[in-house]
Amino acid sequence: MDDAASDLPDDVGVPSYEAENEGATITVEELGDNVHEQRFQTAVTSGTGAPDLTALQNYDMLTYASQDSLTDVTDRIDEAGIREDIVAGKWRAVQYGGQDFGLPWDLGPTGMYYKRDQYADAGIDPDAIETWDDFIEEGQKLPDDAAMINLPQSDELPQFWRMLFRQLGGQPITEDGAVNIHSEESVRVAQLIADLQDSGITRTVGMWSSSWFTAFAEGTIATLPSAAWMDGTLRAELPDTAGNWGVYKLPAFEEGGNRASNRGGSNVAIPAQIEDEGKVSRAWDYALYVMTTPEIQNYMLEEYGLFPSLSTAYNADLYEESQDFYDGQAIYSLFAEVAENIEPYRYNEIQTEINNAISTELDNLLNGDKSPEQAMQDAAETVADREDRDLA
Repeated sequence: MDDAASDLPDDVGVPSYEAENEGATITVEELGDNVHEQRFQTAVTSGTGAPDLTALQNYDMLTYASQDSLTDVTDRIDEAGIREDIVAGKWRAVQYGGQDFGLPWDLGPTGMYYKRDQYADAGIDPDAIETWDDFIEEGQKLPDDAAMINLPQSDELPQFWRMLFRQLGGQPITEDGAVNIHSEESVRVAQLIADLQDSGITRTVGMWSSSWFTAFAEGTIATLPSAAWMDGTLRAELPDTAGNWGVYKLPAFEEGGNRASNRGGSNVAIPAQIEDEGKVSRAWDYALYVMTTPEIQNYMLEEYGLFPSLSTAYNADLYEESQDFYDGQAIYSLFAEVAENIEPYRYNEIQTEINNAISTELDNLLNGDKSPEQAMQDAAETVADREDRDLA
């Protein structure tokens, strides 16, 4: 099989798969995100040149499936009997029109990364933070020169909004495609973002900038809400802070509420232009082997920070191992628990318009120009108008 996958780590599962399948030859090409996206889009547009198997981010799955560019693998998934082996909240990422067009790979279970020394010095107990109200109250214990959390800039706000929206089980569109970002869940998220700003515990620094990393290194920001994959970034960018980090779950919106969400993730799919049944079968067999073998998935977690959606992988001792970078905390166990409680999310082909509208209206909210209700209503009406869709 030529070019078995794009943007896959080039050593994952290939030697063992070839050893177990006499005559099979797998060639994997690892590409950067932009190169991979451009090359695959060109292949889809031209109708030729796609790999037999490709990695795709969650939102890209829907785009290409809606263009009839991916192979329907629903029957193959059912035949393999693997639906119960992958966390329920992940399956919707590979579905379009009620059918499956890919095999789930990694996901981004969320948590609150925090600086242990800052919390301890201020008398903040992470175990006492169960709700966002608790978070705001505890954050006010920090000295004036430190912030509890970074409030993202306008272009980054939609990701923060979406993480919280998913935590509440919000859906951006309804089953019949109507725009739903003015829902009760969305208004609650907007209200929380306003409350965070008004509480005085926030700072705004551009994410991924040198100033952003410096703020965590020097202790001017104490908490970072993100996903499991942030672990690798912190280790790589802030090695001198080793042993001074901890993780707890997202605070709930109300006592006893959901504390799980997702941020990021990818899948593998077979391009529809691969019509040779032999190639399709080999691509599927290799994908199934790599994505449903716990040892391989856990290797990718340890080596590349790719948190598996394969729940059977969570039984490994790895998940209970203490991590020195987190002062002995077994963070993989926490993220595994979060992963199994992630709410399914209705991915859609109008996400760019949604992001733009949310960014604009959250800016209006934070500038004091609109209420949470009005801001989200206006965002929904903007998207519905631009996309010629109904409002829910």
